[in-house]
Amino acid sequence: MNKFQLKKFFKAAYDLMLVFLQFFIISLHFFQWEFLPQKQIIQESPFSYFLGIFIIIIAFIIMLISIKDLGRNLSPFPRPLKNSNLVTTGIYRFTRHPMYFSLIFISIGVFIIKLSIYYLFLTISLVLIIKFKIALEEKYLMNKFKNYLFYKNEVKV
Repeated sequence: MNKFQLKKFFKAAYDLMLVFLQFFIISLHFFQWEFLPQKQIIQESPFSYFLGIFIIIIAFIIMLISIKDLGRNLSPFPRPLKNSNLVTTGIYRFTRHPMYFSLIFISIGVFIIKLSIYYLFLTISLVLIIKFKIALEEKYLMNKFKNYLFYKNEVKV
């Protein structure tokens, strides 16, 4: 394996690792491990429950809209598909990464419902993974689409 192939391999492995970690952390939201402390930060209340549900519903709606707007460009990987287009319409007029932000807000909603250290840890972990994934994805998008820098400057979030 030459230097170029090795570099390409490690880039692909890093992409795959970020996607795996993202989906792994998301899946942990659905399980409560017996060996992990489930200590609540504060006592649950009906208000926190309904606030969490409200945040989850809004974030889920935004996620569905972003999936619809991406269309055939949808991929879980940070590297854009070969025949993809830069989507700057629909919800992408207002935010560059609505799907990632939706995942974070769903995680925040679950944390608000559960109010436990476990879910706080999951939310922080997801934010960090998505932060790395966005940074990598933006590099790929800048290399692939000449007008991405203009779009990035126009749409700040």
